[in-house]
Amino acid sequence: MARQNINDLLAFRAVARERSFTRAAARMGVSTSALSHTMRGLEERLGIRLLSRTTRSVVPTEAGDRLLGVIGPHLDEIEAELDALSELRDKPAGTIRITTGAHAAHTILEPAIVGLLATYPDIKVELSVDAGFVDIVAARFDAGVRLGETVAQDMVAVRISPDMRMAAVGSPAYLAACEPPRTPHDLARHNCINLRFPTHGGLYAWEFEKDGRALNVRVEGQLTVNDTAIALQAALDGLGLAYLPEDHVRADVEAGRLTRVLSDWCPPFPGYHLYYPSRRQHSLAFAVLIEALRYRD
Repeated sequence: MARQNINDLLAFRAVARERSFTRAAARMGVSTSALSHTMRGLEERLGIRLLSRTTRSVVPTEAGDRLLGVIGPHLDEIEAELDALSELRDKPAGTIRITTGAHAAHTILEPAIVGLLATYPDIKVELSVDAGFVDIVAARFDAGVRLGETVAQDMVAVRISPDMRMAAVGSPAYLAACEPPRTPHDLARHNCINLRFPTHGGLYAWEFEKDGRALNVRVEGQLTVNDTAIALQAALDGLGLAYLPEDHVRADVEAGRLTRVLSDWCPPFPGYHLYYPSRRQHSLAFAVLIEALRYRD
């Protein structure tokens, strides 16, 4: 195959991974029509169809999957090494892609990144907020953010936040109408605001611990949401008890808009960690980001 066809293989990899000509074209900085023309030319030269196209989707054929499996890792390695060359520059530069949950994005990442980007104008950061766990290698993220206890053992983990606590809260009006719970078992007689997250595959079980005794409680209630901000507002509106990160409710508790219950059943747990593959060589820009996020007592 002619040397200039490396660009065609890069185009094919982008379309096959994005499953969309539009998204792949945007990522590569070319027009959709030019990308489509490139793919037709590649398929004609190879004499085999690599992509199955419909009006709604684009998926690799069996031959396309085979080709992607062969060229994908090699192209990734070449790009990673080229990115690593930025270490030879005087100033950190390049794009860093991070997948994270909304809470960590708002409370940890965004505040730290404001200063980082102001100091290093050649660094770009892409934050992808997702409630579910993401395979950072397959999705080509440089790093991810999770709670320390959920980071896989084969990843390098850097602590970026202090320990955290959960807080069970309700409005004063709600708690005035019923007896506050004294133990997690008492939640069975309360209207609780459930959270449903993709990471749990169902309703989140409220996790408690006291004197070394762990207890997970499946609560019941009239309202189920998949967003902590909505759960907080529902608790403020008196719809029931909510179970949320302590810093998420602190201002409302201090202002008297919410009241904590079961606080003796909510011990600290490891906070957020930035994690990334140990075998991957990272750029100077990534090293600068790690130091900006690293938690220091």
